[in-house]
Amino acid sequence: MVCYKTFKYLCQRRCKLIGIKRPIDHIVFAVQHLDKAVSNFQEKFGVCPIFGGYHRTQGTKNALVKLNDRTYLELLASDHHNQDILPPRWMGVDILSRNQITRWAIRSQKLQEDRKIILRHHEHMGTIAEGSRVTANGSELTWQLLVPLAVPEVELIPFAIDWSSSATHPCDVMPEMGCELIELYGTHPNPDQFVELFEALGLELQLIKSKEISLKATLKTPRGIFEI
Repeated sequence: MVCYKTFKYLCQRRCKLIGIKRPIDHIVFAVQHLDKAVSNFQEKFGVCPIFGGYHRTQGTKNALVKLNDRTYLELLASDHHNQDILPPRWMGVDILSRNQITRWAIRSQKLQEDRKIILRHHEHMGTIAEGSRVTANGSELTWQLLVPLAVPEVELIPFAIDWSSSATHPCDVMPEMGCELIELYGTHPNPDQFVELFEALGLELQLIKSKEISLKATLKTPRGIFEI
């Protein structure tokens, strides 16, 4: 995580600022220890992520931070008490080199169409599954999604999620938390390989050429602007 001065330096390196046409549903910040990550997040940014629940069929648990535009940040960790799901679990949680963003999700109302597009670029990212969990207030969230894989550690291709079967969206049951997403961008040794896919999905994600494959988010928080 870096401060605003570093963020400003990064901006100066970019040749172009590009937005995202389709709405981002959420950003997955995978962490090695959820309780510790929640405590560190609160101490650094002045806001406490709210425990979301357990993904029983995936062996993970999460805590959430509400952002703007019905988008949220998901702190995701392995649920080691769930012995039914063995590693490697989804989203790269079992191969983390450090706490970092490993996935991002786009909201979808045409999951089958998105599946066909993504399959043309990644033959293993086309499985559609249903999921559900009970929120802290007792309401049930249900969804369909293109299942994210366990590897690699960081995947720049987004997965798509459809909440149309749910009475609510996670953001609907969270209080305002004073956080906003300013920008999401990625780095990759060969960013041009994603151009066709992103155009087909209606995305315009800024990709910077770099030796490192990464996803970075710039957040406005109660304690200032930071990059994670």
